[in-house]
Amino acid sequence: MLRTPTGGAGTGTATAGDRLVSIGTVLNQLRDEFPEVTISKIRFLEAEGLVEPRRTASGYRKFSPQDVERLARILRMQRDHYLPLKVIREHLDALARGEQVELPAPGRRRDLLEGPWEQEAEPPAAARLGRDELLAAAEVTEAELAEWESYGLLAETEGGGYDAEAVTVARLVADLGRFGLEPRHLRSVKAAADREAGLIEQVVAPLRRHRNPQTRAHAEATAKELAAQSVRLHAALVQIALGIRST
Repeated sequence: MLRTPTGGAGTGTATAGDRLVSIGTVLNQLRDEFPEVTISKIRFLEAEGLVEPRRTASGYRKFSPQDVERLARILRMQRDHYLPLKVIREHLDALARGEQVELPAPGRRRDLLEGPWEQEAEPPAAARLGRDELLAAAEVTEAELAEWESYGLLAETEGGGYDAEAVTVARLVADLGRFGLEPRHLRSVKAAADREAGLIEQVVAPLRRHRNPQTRAHAEATAKELAAQSVRLHAALVQIALGIRST
């Protein structure tokens, strides 16, 4: 387990004797105590200004031992005390000034504590489109939509209606059809997408099961980032397979 310092936290100002490590090494060091932590989570905390690793000339992050200890302290405050980032930042600033910080009892709900504890909201429910709305937005016919659904390219959600991304899927399927690619040809694309989604779900599933609402919300951001990277990888591999050179 990582030791937690009693003073301030590292902010990218390690001394010459400190050994700087990559974000991957930091992830490995933290995962013994925090198995749900991800590289995306560390980057998120950096973006929020809670940790400031050094950067190499080529832009790679380098973390000092103080940075790693700071991250561990932040993750403990989230896991054990349900503290939002704003309160964590205030505590860290107070510790850096040498002040004593009193944390709420571990495991107690923040909404039962006295004081201006910030409530972490769950992500809002995504908007849903009705069937007629989807047809109008994608500019396709009922017959086309029914055919695409029969091949599994589109489907209503469990709660009814369609995700907003269904409009994009419908338009792309229609555009590909103009090149002679029929829905039956696109089943392999859907199967590949389902496999990629399964891989991403393996990464974010522990975050989605976490008791901290902020961590669960972070799971959605992580899934979105991984999905974007997966799409880029897929596009690059297709271009390589076709011998298309990037301009």
